[in-house]
Amino acid sequence: MNDRQEPYDPYDPHAAQEQQLIGYDAYGRPVYSQAPAQPAPAPAQSYEQQGYEQQQPYGGYGYQAYGQQPQQQQYYPQQPQQDYAQAPAYGYDTQAAQQWIPQQAAPEAHAQAPSRAPAAEPEPDSEPGYRPAGAQVPEPRRPGAASGQQPDGYQTEQFAFIDQPDEDSEDVIDWLAFTESRTERREEARRRGRNRVVALIVALAVFVVAGLGYLWYAGKLPFLDGPGKSQNTAAATGPQKRDMIVVHVHNTKKGGTSTALLVDNVTTKQGATVLVPNTLNVPKDDGSAAGLGKTVEEGGLGVRESLDTVLGTHIGGTWRLDTPFLESLVELVGGIEVDTDAAVPADDAVKAPAVAQGQKQSLSGAMAVAYATYRGQGEPEAKQLERLGKVLYAVLRKVPGDPKSATMTVESIGQILDPALNAQTLGALLARLGEHAKVGAYRTDVLTVKPDGGLTDEANKKVVKEVLGGSFTAAQAGAAPRVGFKDATGDDKAQNAGRAALLNGGYTLVDGGKADKTAPASQITYQDDAQRDKAIEVAKTLGLPETVVKKGENTVNADIVVTLGKDYKTS
Repeated sequence: MNDRQEPYDPYDPHAAQEQQLIGYDAYGRPVYSQAPAQPAPAPAQSYEQQGYEQQQPYGGYGYQAYGQQPQQQQYYPQQPQQDYAQAPAYGYDTQAAQQWIPQQAAPEAHAQAPSRAPAAEPEPDSEPGYRPAGAQVPEPRRPGAASGQQPDGYQTEQFAFIDQPDEDSEDVIDWLAFTESRTERREEARRRGRNRVVALIVALAVFVVAGLGYLWYAGKLPFLDGPGKSQNTAAATGPQKRDMIVVHVHNTKKGGTSTALLVDNVTTKQGATVLVPNTLNVPKDDGSAAGLGKTVEEGGLGVRESLDTVLGTHIGGTWRLDTPFLESLVELVGGIEVDTDAAVPADDAVKAPAVAQGQKQSLSGAMAVAYATYRGQGEPEAKQLERLGKVLYAVLRKVPGDPKSATMTVESIGQILDPALNAQTLGALLARLGEHAKVGAYRTDVLTVKPDGGLTDEANKKVVKEVLGGSFTAAQAGAAPRVGFKDATGDDKAQNAGRAALLNGGYTLVDGGKADKTAPASQITYQDDAQRDKAIEVAKTLGLPETVVKKGENTVNADIVVTLGKDYKTS
């Protein structure tokens, strides 16, 4: 006997005799079994045994024998597996996927029951597995399939032991995953947004604190002085070191000169250009006074010392810069940009180009010279000096910050310098001034001079003392004090007599010009107590009483200041 299940072939004429339907598997598919060739005879049994066998339950989806009513089935523990040849009835194989296979009692068991009528022989067309020739095999149906109920009271889904894939469940899983990922992305975006806001707040706080700290350190907060302001105030009020030279610009084509002082304040790290009018009176070797412009045109000998006398400064050297050298300097630094305040017409006679008026005008060397020396008709000298100051400032901004490179620029001009001011010293000074100009730590001032050639009180206070650092302490120790002379008599004869008396006494005069108004009494002032005795000697030289000597602020930048009044009597 071949107990291997062969697939059912509907066209095989012997299939109906060799196979019979024994039930359905867990998926509702029919299960066929080979029919035994010769059924084994059943052993003789008693009536009670036959009745007991008829009452045995059939497991799974199996059918009762024909003519018997379905009975309520009970499940018993499974017996050990037996050999198919010894089993009296068909069952299910525990080794084949452990699926329930409905059982069907063997016909021989019912045929041998003595007290019961034999089961009616089924019609050929109703036997399981019977198939007329050429007919289609119908799909067998299980009892209770229409209602989904098993004949033994169990639901079909209770026997679905194998998980079946559900397309809808996959869609649900995908949707849940999408929703979860979308929620996570939203939460992550909110978290990043909060982090950005916190970082921005922290950055703003640091910026505000740093700004306030800088303002406090610089002393720019109101009613709160920082250490930086204290240091700057101490540097501004205390002794300061200044490097200074005087520059004389000679116009070789049209004639005339212009004078400027270049100042490097080493202490405060600031630079300045102080433009000096030609009308300023400076003392000459013979004690007389002359205009600065005239003194420079005559050769300039002793001009530096004369300026030191008038301003109370210490000028380190003299730089004579003729206009051809100024033109070469501008070309060497690559041209300059200047905010011109006037349009300069071209002058064919001296081959001077025209200069346009406007902001940030690009000037070549020749254009820079034309603008720096231009003085319009009816304009005061101060206007021309301001233009020269703009050109010098623009040149300094283009000078290299490296002292060696600046020295090479000076040497490239091809100018013979004053022995007291060599190329290395001048180049280093120009480099430092250029650095100040580039960062905006630079100022340009014009000294204001009275019509009589003396400095105004404002010029003495704001420019001479603050920028140049001129004071009476600039006089050398042991030398004759510098005496400032201001005429308040209103009488030229008395003024000349008093000036001559002081010069004959060996004093160095600083011309203070004429007072704004006449004074009835003369006055001699000093600032340093060490100069009191010398002030008394000056009073005796002029024939004035000792009572005119007082301590006070000097209106002229000198050690001792004499204001000659109407009480002065000539001899």
